[in-house]
Amino acid sequence: MSADKINVAVVDDDDGFCRALGRLLRAAGFEPAMYPSAETFLQDLARARVDCLVIDIHLGGMSGFDLQRHLAASGAPPPIIFMTGHDEPGTPERARKAGCVAFLRKPFVGNALLEAIRRAVEARPNAE
Repeated sequence: MSADKINVAVVDDDDGFCRALGRLLRAAGFEPAMYPSAETFLQDLARARVDCLVIDIHLGGMSGFDLQRHLAASGAPPPIIFMTGHDEPGTPERARKAGCVAFLRKPFVGNALLEAIRRAVEARPNAE
């Protein structure tokens, strides 16, 4: 599978972190779309073209877990990678129970994210 066809949406309310992730994803050949909130992501009709969704758990409004539940209730969500800078007991287990394909603690090594995205997209039922 070529990375140039993989659309990755990132939902994180940290603007600087989003810019850095966007540069990393573009350098790896992905097509990133950055969203400052879950609500902004939900309003974007282009989200239907998302191959993988990277979500910060702690957002200003709707949480990453809330976004995942909303997407699951409205159909088959794309593969989800949760990330967080808050090391709270039980969060990794909660993320796994929510069906994420990976859980990353910030700060993380860029290659960990890139590998998680590749695994997530390759594991999709419709992966080419």
